[in-house]
Amino acid sequence: MDVLELGLAGKVAIVTGGSEGLGRACAERLAREGVHVAICARRKDVLENAASAIRAATGNEVLAMPADVTRADDIQKFVDAVIARWGGVDILVNNAGTSAANPFLDIDDKAWQFDIDLKLMAAVRFCRLVVPSMKKRGGGRIVNVTNLGGKAPQAKGLPTSVTRAAGINLTKSLSKEYAPDKILVNTICIGLIKSMQWQRRVKDAGDMEKYYRDAAVRVPIGRVGEASEFGDLVAFLVSDRAAFISGTAINLDGGASAVV
Repeated sequence: MDVLELGLAGKVAIVTGGSEGLGRACAERLAREGVHVAICARRKDVLENAASAIRAATGNEVLAMPADVTRADDIQKFVDAVIARWGGVDILVNNAGTSAANPFLDIDDKAWQFDIDLKLMAAVRFCRLVVPSMKKRGGGRIVNVTNLGGKAPQAKGLPTSVTRAAGINLTKSLSKEYAPDKILVNTICIGLIKSMQWQRRVKDAGDMEKYYRDAAVRVPIGRVGEASEFGDLVAFLVSDRAAFISGTAINLDGGASAVV
């Protein structure tokens, strides 16, 4: 059987929110392909545990640095550290963020601003800092992680649905502007996928597997997605095999979304 060679060995990747869940699965998948991976998150202990586990599982190099992506100075220090260590950046995965779904009248200005800083401005700032490096290296890959609400918002899904829609727009805008520089930009709109966010949200629900089984009735293929499947999709999108894919918003949802 032929092996699908992704051509990622030796590349340098930044994965934000890389300490657990989707980010950790993505970082481990890239590390297995020989990528030098840098991960950031706010909790130092959880971040270091993730980095150690990824190193042990893959035998590859992982840089772990605590950072709050709502703070511009933290982002600058993190990107500077990655470039100082490995000379540049080839891959950026803007994954940091948590769902915030509330009725419109319950959301004050502070909550709006926090969500904008966490999900939109963090991606803007990371892209601004890595694009020059990617241009110098002859190209790059950016994956912005959004969700289905960015395409088809539901009632009481604010402010996340607005900031995720902005992330989809950012993706398309950057893909157009930087196509001549061979910087490809895509977004993954996630649906029901197993993650620590779900576990924290339903921590009183008891059996998580039962929760996932119950949730699967909303998914046409009959199950909730695995974090490793997210990691596989990211690895493909940032690889040589996806060299003609840019400006897309891919639903990773088992067919659940009503929109394409």
